[in-house]
Amino acid sequence: MPSPGDLDVALDLADRADAITGARFRSGDLRVSRKPDRTPVTDADFSVEEAIRTALRQLRPEDGCFGEEHGGSPEGPRVWVVDPIDGTKNFLRGVPVWATLIALVENGRPTVGVVSAPALRRRWWAAQGQGAWVRRDNEPAAAIGVSAVSRLEDAYLSTTDLSTWTRFHSRQAYLRLADACWESRAFGDFLQHCMVAEGQLDIAAEPIVSPWDVAAVQVVVEEAGGLCTDLRGEDILTGRGALSANARLHPSAAGLLAGEPVQQV
Repeated sequence: MPSPGDLDVALDLADRADAITGARFRSGDLRVSRKPDRTPVTDADFSVEEAIRTALRQLRPEDGCFGEEHGGSPEGPRVWVVDPIDGTKNFLRGVPVWATLIALVENGRPTVGVVSAPALRRRWWAAQGQGAWVRRDNEPAAAIGVSAVSRLEDAYLSTTDLSTWTRFHSRQAYLRLADACWESRAFGDFLQHCMVAEGQLDIAAEPIVSPWDVAAVQVVVEEAGGLCTDLRGEDILTGRGALSANARLHPSAAGLLAGEPVQQV
């Protein structure tokens, strides 16, 4: 269980991140480079992670930190896992669908998660045993929960990029799931998992993730009453994709995605 104050720390870190990303979003002097895997990274990504690490050294000096841009170790009794900007491609193109993801992982299990999307005027958060919440615009925080849809033929499905299924899992496996569902879209990244937590979507599936992509959303989805695992229904932090759904649909969705080998990230 998280210690008293851990959620407050995560929310404070998100405020610090929002101040940086809000100032750099759609700025004319945004600096963009490419990482070794050819994915883009901006000066805002680095600034956010540096600010969070600096704050953690003051607020939680005994804890570890593992981030997308500056690395670190995911091992340890208490590790903060950070994605400074999830959706960097959107950020650099001026599309408002991006967020800072902050999670506390205790002995390999995420226990606190915050997803802050200031350009969408949304923030989702959860802590183990305390439920899942969203704040929209300046409205009061509201509790959220997954849908009650129980049949795949009635389910609303989302993924990130269909081409990644060919490279990292199986395009046919995803199409099996899509064909079994009522409707499918590609809302992508953090947003689709948060939409599952709110009950707007029923299933979100993606074949390639890193721990910083999913640690925070796992807490939000599960505290909202759903399941958030890898594509095989196992530990999501292993890097074998991500599958969020309500508990009624999750086994059927995992079954349709099974059958083909899953490549490690």
